[in-house]
Amino acid sequence: MSWDQVTLLVLASFGCVTLLLTQISEVLSKVPPIIRAWRKVQAELHRGGRHRSTAERTGPEEPLEEREAVE
Repeated sequence: MSWDQVTLLVLASFGCVTLLLTQISEVLSKVPPIIRAWRKVQAELHRGGRHRSTAERTGPEEPLEEREAVE
């Protein structure tokens, strides 16, 4: 094994380690927002149907033809 091969092997190893550490850092930086979002989902599920959206509170909308016929 020549010194050129050793040097290339060392450089490639450091490159792989750097890439691996960068990817781990990216994944770990996304964990807190995911945990917050999961807790928000759980809180909404535990609240149940007490807080419904306005679309759920009102009845179905009349078709446009029926509204024009009434006017």
